[in-house]
Amino acid sequence: MEFTAKQIATFIQGEIVGDEHATVHTFAKIEEGVPGALSFLSNPKYTPYIYETRSSIVLVNRDFVPEQEVKATLIKVDNAYESLAKLMTLYEQSHPKRTGIDPLAYVAPTAKVGKDVYLAPFSCVGDGAEVGDGTELHPHATVSRNAKVGAGCILYPHATVYHDCRVGDRCILHAGCVIGADGFGFAPTPDGYEKIPQIGIVIVEDDVEIGANTCVDRATMGATVIHRGVKLDNLIQIAHNDEIGAHTVMASQVGIAGSTKVGEWCMFGGQVGIAGHIRIGDKVNLGAQSGVPGSIKEGQQLIGTPPMEMKPYFKAQAVFRRLPEMYAELNALRKEVEELKKKG
Repeated sequence: MEFTAKQIATFIQGEIVGDEHATVHTFAKIEEGVPGALSFLSNPKYTPYIYETRSSIVLVNRDFVPEQEVKATLIKVDNAYESLAKLMTLYEQSHPKRTGIDPLAYVAPTAKVGKDVYLAPFSCVGDGAEVGDGTELHPHATVSRNAKVGAGCILYPHATVYHDCRVGDRCILHAGCVIGADGFGFAPTPDGYEKIPQIGIVIVEDDVEIGANTCVDRATMGATVIHRGVKLDNLIQIAHNDEIGAHTVMASQVGIAGSTKVGEWCMFGGQVGIAGHIRIGDKVNLGAQSGVPGSIKEGQQLIGTPPMEMKPYFKAQAVFRRLPEMYAELNALRKEVEELKKKG
């Protein structure tokens, strides 16, 4: 399927610079552009590629001013990255949606399955479970006993929703994602560790996306809650009784210990570690590999262990790299002082 620059600009309310009849049928990174491809430029680091790219159309921000000739047709928009996302969503939605229940899928007699669902071979819907309209379960995806998954969801291969847990509408659970495994609860005894039953559930609200092999543990009592619009990358651990505020995003390998409350619109970089039983305020940004031992007030941008503000952190890191040299200078000064004392 082909689209013209004029059609694209109309859809994303952009301004065309070049040939409005230029057509595209695929997407490509600006540095790997080919004729018939749509690319975008939002990061200034990639600006040199716009003069070389073979892509037919490039989305740019409205304030972009070329320093030399650009062969591609440009479409200027308020936010090139956001506009690209809209176009890719449109492209994805143009593909025909699969529906139907494969003979090799298992649906328990007491389960409820909505309209226009897709249940792939070896997918499973357990006793008393519910699957909403238009939801897709790919091979080996499982909705366990009495669990509920809303409408318009996608559960990729081996995604698992444990018993009694709840997943809202339009959620995406990637391959190997686990919703509702037992929280890590053990009581020490003279003979070892006795398991504490985890009798709570997980509640995942609408429009949440959870990455491959990410685990959200069920609560000891009550619920672990992932609020609407949260986006979790691959290989993340959300422990029992945590609460993640709406529209918070986390990069890969974040780990959050139990009973911690995270606010709305937070952003955590890769490998951030957060202690249990603390509170993180709204709109907190944590840089990669930050270790958080205590609560953080809203609106802060921090990095490090324990976390500190970005500017002092990087200044401290610059000093840290010079410590061996500074240590040698300190020893030299000590010797000079000792010699001066002896002369005095």
